Amino acid sequence: MAGFRTIDDMPALVGKTVLVRADLNVPMADGPDGQKIVGDTTRLRAAVATIAALADAGARVGVLSHFGRPKGRDARNSLQPVAAALAGVLGRDVAFIPDCVGEAAAAALAALPGGSVAVLENTRFHAGEEANDPAFVTELARLGDYYVNDAFSAAHRAHASTEGLAHHLPAFAGRTMEAELKALQAALGSPKRPVAAVVGGAKVSSKIDVLTNLVGKVDHLMIGGGMANTFLAARGIDVGQSLCEHDLKDTALAIMARAEAAGCTIHLPYDVVVAKEFKAHAQNRVANIHDIAADEMVLDIGPAAVEALADALKTCATCVWNGPLGAFEIAPFDAATVALARTAAALTQGGTLLTVAGGGDTVAALAHAGVTQDFSFISTAGGAFLEWMEGKALPGVVALQH
Repeated sequence: MAGFRTIDDMPALVGKTVLVRADLNVPMADGPDGQKIVGDTTRLRAAVATIAALADAGARVGVLSHFGRPKGRDARNSLQPVAAALAGVLGRDVAFIPDCVGEAAAAALAALPGGSVAVLENTRFHAGEEANDPAFVTELARLGDYYVNDAFSAAHRAHASTEGLAHHLPAFAGRTMEAELKALQAALGSPKRPVAAVVGGAKVSSKIDVLTNLVGKVDHLMIGGGMANTFLAARGIDVGQSLCEHDLKDTALAIMARAEAAGCTIHLPYDVVVAKEFKAHAQNRVANIHDIAADEMVLDIGPAAVEALADALKTCATCVWNGPLGAFEIAPFDAATVALARTAAALTQGGTLLTVAGGGDTVAALAHAGVTQDFSFISTAGGAFLEWMEGKALPGVVALQH
């Protein structure tokens, strides 16, 4: 990954205004008085290190973010309640400025004393944000002296506040962005080998590009979840009533052929956990993949397959993980995901394995396994993490590179 400047490379900031692109697009919940409140502060906490460092250096910090998918100005998508929640997480006052461009916004930001923090209104209230409109970018740039991008989770979008601003102001990576880029570089950019990738989830169709990219980059590709059924079916195995994309047989075969040519070992389960109904604690059994009945569905990979994956992981130096191995949301079909996650966590804590994981279901699955603190790095980015695994250039990252 080409070089990028971080906030450690910034000049003296006293008297300067820094525009920080954070990801404040947080889930909301109903408060006791009927007012909307922030339901999960994970993304707010992720922004603290950067905002606090800049404010402590004497800068006026103007925080930019999108929120929801408004069509024009919409009070239901205002960042005002999020600004209040950010103040609580930061432990310092946070002003709210009711627009992100214009004379009034510029004056409000300029009037703040050094070391202050303000959240500007939702960038998506303006059509120029998603269009990356040059005129809108120029308006945003007028507000600040420097630009810091700390929103890796929005880096796959070439929008005004995620990409355009980096071409108008001296641009730097914030603490969260820096941590993400270093972790991703270590996982697939220039990793220690052997490298394993654990890829799960329901459908091959949603991860064709991920699988196609990974077989050329990793030594072991461990496939679980519903997508494993599609690969098994492509190999001529009857998967009964299992979730399976039979129309992707040729795609699965092509990925396996590509893996073989690249020297990548694809690991598919040879035993599975099957049931006749999809519900918690449904009657189930462990079956060899050649012994799945016509009225059964595969809901997890089996204990022997998990043990084989664990043995393979023990030979690896790097592991990148995206997606669960089974229907982890309902017991007992979480067993494989939990077992392999705990093996990966133990190897990480033992110092022999670097583990980088990301994606919404992945974060939930690893939290369910109780290993969130034990992996080397867990990305909270969804779409950006997936596009990175697909080998795509992320506009918000490219714009920071020098």
